[in-house]
Amino acid sequence: MTINLKKNMSKIIKVLLLLLIIFSVSLINGKKQEEKSILTSSQGLSTKKIGWGIKRNDNHEQPDLGKANLEVLEKNNGIAIGNKENKYIYLTFDEGYEAGYTPQILSTLKENDVKATFFITAHYLNTQENLVRQMIDEGHIVGNHF
Repeated sequence: MTINLKKNMSKIIKVLLLLLIIFSVSLINGKKQEEKSILTSSQGLSTKKIGWGIKRNDNHEQPDLGKANLEVLEKNNGIAIGNKENKYIYLTFDEGYEAGYTPQILSTLKENDVKATFFITAHYLNTQENLVRQMIDEGHIVGNHF
């Protein structure tokens, strides 16, 4: 009788281990399927080519952005050019190849309570983190420069 009990216990343990393995594999496969759905979530996005540009004119009027560009801007709450009624100047600085003048520029902007947009590269962010933090802290816009 003791031998039978040992055989039954051994079978029960084997069945439990098998069930544990099946359950573990199911969990792993379930996680992989979740990851797949996340990775392929871009399938619903449009692949339609969108060009960007302006049509310049020679009568000192604002350039024409074109209907497609205006639609993209409106959809994404973007700003490209102001309007004819309000006269604003937008200061932008290209930090892609900065030559060491940014601290002076930031100081002058602060002295005159003027805000600007600084377009930076990843390299600039990685090497000039304090200046980028100063730009943000002083209320300037920091944009991505491709």
